[in-house]
Amino acid sequence: MAALSFWTQQGFEIDRSFTLANYFALVEPSSEPTTWMGIPFPLKYPVPAILLVKSIAMSLAITVAVIAMAYPMAYFLAFHVTRRKALWLVLLTIPFWTSYLLRVFAWKIVLGFNGAINSGLKSLGVIVEPLSFLLYNPLAVMITLVHAWVAFAVLPIFVSLDKVDRSLLEAATDLGDSGLRRFLQVTLPLSAPGTIGAALLVFIPTVGDYVTPTLVGGPSGTMIGNLIQELFLRQNNAPLGAAVSISMMLVIAVIVAFFLWIIGFRRLRSRVR
Repeated sequence: MAALSFWTQQGFEIDRSFTLANYFALVEPSSEPTTWMGIPFPLKYPVPAILLVKSIAMSLAITVAVIAMAYPMAYFLAFHVTRRKALWLVLLTIPFWTSYLLRVFAWKIVLGFNGAINSGLKSLGVIVEPLSFLLYNPLAVMITLVHAWVAFAVLPIFVSLDKVDRSLLEAATDLGDSGLRRFLQVTLPLSAPGTIGAALLVFIPTVGDYVTPTLVGGPSGTMIGNLIQELFLRQNNAPLGAAVSISMMLVIAVIVAFFLWIIGFRRLRSRVR
């Protein structure tokens, strides 16, 4: 993939002469910037940059939603289920034994014009006409991806919570800490490795997802993965698609490294104090 990004497409053949033309095409400036969501993109070919920013923003929102749902589930399993935890974990993952495509199609049916939500609301008399904004937009993509990844996020968080030394919680209680303070001062920091791992497990693959936006996103739900697919399969420009892919990987790597650096810096400061 990296080598391909330094070549060029010449009709139906690939010129293997080394060149940075594909990368220059992604950052070539323009005197007339394109604006998206109030953000100016002064580039001649702004589509990759716009879709990358959009994909990162959507993936961050998806990650936050997944962690917000997965953490309470993992907490319940770790602290309130005393018997047959393995069975509970198996039951949690049963819906995800089916094909990923089938689950995406299921959400397409649920959110559709005549889907379960619209049919239910119409039968209750809440709406007269079906809601058209449920499908083919970024929200539909995020809902589908949150459902797809929440069970996977539960597992690393559960492992971290299950390893929390209960004697530390008892000591905090003996010292007069409230339940909330005990959670914030003991449980949450000790479960941070699993939570961070779950966040990365969700964030990294959802940025480049192209199946879900294709099926439930529509034009407004297009992400960077769809552009890469378009360049490889339809526009017959694999080198440019490879350059977009490598650029996306580098940006994600920088974001993840910065995120991990901030966490490590805060831990170091807390130890010094």
